[in-house]
Amino acid sequence: MKFIGKAKHFPLVFNLLSWGVTAIIVAALLAFAWGRIASSAQGSLPAQEVPLPAEAADPASVSLPALQPADSIPAITRNVSLETSLQDQQRYEVAEYIVGRGDSVFGIAAQFGLQPETIFWANYDLFKGSPDSLQVGMVVKIPPVDGVYYEWQEGDTLESVADKLGVDPEAIIFWPGNRLDLTNLSIEPGTFVMVPGGELNDQPLFIQTYTVSGSGGSSACGGGYASRGYFTWPTANHYLSGFNFGDSGHRGIDISAPEGTPIYAADNGVVSMASYGAWNYGYGNVVQIDHGNGFVTLYAHLSVVSVSQCQSVAAGSVIGAAGNTGNSQGAHLHFEIRYNGSAVNPWNYLPPP
Repeated sequence: MKFIGKAKHFPLVFNLLSWGVTAIIVAALLAFAWGRIASSAQGSLPAQEVPLPAEAADPASVSLPALQPADSIPAITRNVSLETSLQDQQRYEVAEYIVGRGDSVFGIAAQFGLQPETIFWANYDLFKGSPDSLQVGMVVKIPPVDGVYYEWQEGDTLESVADKLGVDPEAIIFWPGNRLDLTNLSIEPGTFVMVPGGELNDQPLFIQTYTVSGSGGSSACGGGYASRGYFTWPTANHYLSGFNFGDSGHRGIDISAPEGTPIYAADNGVVSMASYGAWNYGYGNVVQIDHGNGFVTLYAHLSVVSVSQCQSVAAGSVIGAAGNTGNSQGAHLHFEIRYNGSAVNPWNYLPPP
């Protein structure tokens, strides 16, 4: 009976607790709302002027930090260039060159930055074994680097060809222009491959010895440049300023050449005489070139001699300068061509003027 009496008061207690919790929640919400309203009201107040420092009012009074000297500041420098510089690309293919008038194996090689032997070996069959066979209109092969442009033969192997040309097999295998299949290193006969650094010692370009003669007697020179088989003019001028061949026993032609005019070798060869002399048998300062095929050319009355005995010279290279030395009546070039020791008419060998 007592328990039932207490139960009658339970709903009243529960309602009082519920109203208390609700009141607390409402109070919290009101406090939160009031805080938001106060913050919003404060943000909408007009901005107040804040006095600036005295130095900020006058920019001239502001003290800036001292600048460091330019050379003390680490930086990347760049040189100014008005031109774009491109590196020359390596050539891997064999080029072709059409021979023109006055060309030689040596001149063509110099034009492409190669050794004369490289051109000679690459065109051995075309030249018929001699650079003298070079003719105008010929199409010659120009290898990309010094070495041997080799035609693969029946029975050749990488090892045998490398041994023959004095290189390691890798020089052939890894040259990009050969385009060899590294998984199948079989090369068909008739295929041309480039062998960088190779040499064909059984096909020499140079004549091995020259017998030269001069006032001091005869002597032998070492190997020298072989003749092209024809002559070019030894001066820029192609007309006479004195005696012609045969005039009063004249053994050469007097070509117009003012003092100091460059004088050029008329063909490849070896200098067999390079002599300074006030008289020197009437020749004055004189150069003689042995072309190794029975022909000799002589250049007299020079003011300057630019070569020495036994020096190899290429056609078109400067061997001296025109002058008025020896038995000469004014600056010019006395030019002679001799064959087997006898003077011959230069007009029969020089190209038309």
